[in-house]
Amino acid sequence: MGVVNVTPDSFSDGGRWFTPDAAVAHGLELLAQGADLLDVGGESTRPGARRVPVEDELARVLPVVSRLTAAGAAVSVDTTRALVAHAAVDAGAVLVNDVSGGLADEAMPGVVARTGAAYVAMHWRGHADVMDELDDYDDVVADVRRELAERVAVLRAAGVRDDQVVLDPGLGFAKPGASNWPLLARLPELVADGFPVLVGASRKRFLGHLLARPDGEPAPPLARDRATAAVSALAAAAGAWCVRVHEVAGSADAVRVAAAWRHAGAPVVPAASPGAPDDEEMPVDEDATTGRSWT
Repeated sequence: MGVVNVTPDSFSDGGRWFTPDAAVAHGLELLAQGADLLDVGGESTRPGARRVPVEDELARVLPVVSRLTAAGAAVSVDTTRALVAHAAVDAGAVLVNDVSGGLADEAMPGVVARTGAAYVAMHWRGHADVMDELDDYDDVVADVRRELAERVAVLRAAGVRDDQVVLDPGLGFAKPGASNWPLLARLPELVADGFPVLVGASRKRFLGHLLARPDGEPAPPLARDRATAAVSALAAAAGAWCVRVHEVAGSADAVRVAAAWRHAGAPVVPAASPGAPDDEEMPVDEDATTGRSWT
């Protein structure tokens, strides 16, 4: 999943793709680099960011979603607002990437149920201006799994089908530092809950702290892409469905390596004997994904 930020204040690119023309050109470039989905967002969720009026968010994302869809791209919309989600799906988006998991707008589950769009429910405890104060866990993996299960229950009650749902552990959200690493190290536990898993580590603060200079200054966002690609490889090897990244080429290569690695280590199934039914053939490996696709 390639990130297309249509915002003037993104932590990672500082508004470089803010105009529709620039955003569409960047999205097409990410497709050429190997992106399967383009995630278009019109409201920054960087730490400390303030909300933008819904009219501004709509004006930012809808032209870009429409033009990228018309160009043949599979597009997701990165929003916490039901109104924006519905309008983006009407404009051609196939997936709603909601960093609040429906907590920011109680109308979101109903929109997802009515439209039938795929839906990413991310672990979230509060908006960007307060989220760092909410980093309080007994066992971050167990707590995140439990809170995501609560969101799934709400989605089901609204009529959302399980096959629409993707889960995201919410790296960096109410997790400014060390809390992110157990979620990555124990990612198979989240995968085992039965839903596709999206991992969004790209250029985030915890990578900047990991790569800090000798004086303790965190590595800047653009210097975190190689570490992001390493996380992409490990996440894919652990069974993640998708990784959300700003720099696609490196992570696309990393995911290919992980897929080949997993395939090479898969149990060898003996060839079917002559006359055996087709269902005894070895199943096809689907490149380390769940096999689910909305593209």
